[in-house]
Amino acid sequence: MHSQPARPTKVEGRGLQAFFAGIHALHPLENITFLCIGTDRSTGDALGPLTGTMLLEQGFQDVIGTMVNPCDASNLSRRLQQVPKQRIVIAIDACLGQPGAVGSFLTADSPLYPAASIGLDLPAVGHYSIAAVVNEQGPRPYATLQMTSLHHVLGMASIIAKSAAAGFGLHPQHGTAEYGFR
Repeated sequence: MHSQPARPTKVEGRGLQAFFAGIHALHPLENITFLCIGTDRSTGDALGPLTGTMLLEQGFQDVIGTMVNPCDASNLSRRLQQVPKQRIVIAIDACLGQPGAVGSFLTADSPLYPAASIGLDLPAVGHYSIAAVVNEQGPRPYATLQMTSLHHVLGMASIIAKSAAAGFGLHPQHGTAEYGFR
């Protein structure tokens, strides 16, 4: 998925913790739903389900979109219907961007638009959003996502999950492996 959040702010890893802490200051954790968009069938687009799985490992309870049960273009509308209206949604997705932005995160206090850059008409999602720039934008976005380094995507997913845990006052779990997998 290619996400284009409105009014994004480019942040590095440490800025994510502050982003999550700001959300936590306004909304208790029990009112938060993480919506992690992507598929496990593409290395670049696996950021969402990898992040969702790692958020569960960090102790978050309300996560939609994991490696076991991804939230992608084929089921996004149905999965959104499962979110109670009073919940605050933090949408997380991968995107392609400029060469200097690869490895950074675009945060916004507004929705993101999954797959807009490839012409799909999916609903805007999230009260807050994070688009992780996993690779450079190019003429063949699907191929670029397929050839994106899984190591790079795993690292970015881990940064998001650990930053969320720290920002919401949980004790980030490091697990036994480098990326928080147990």
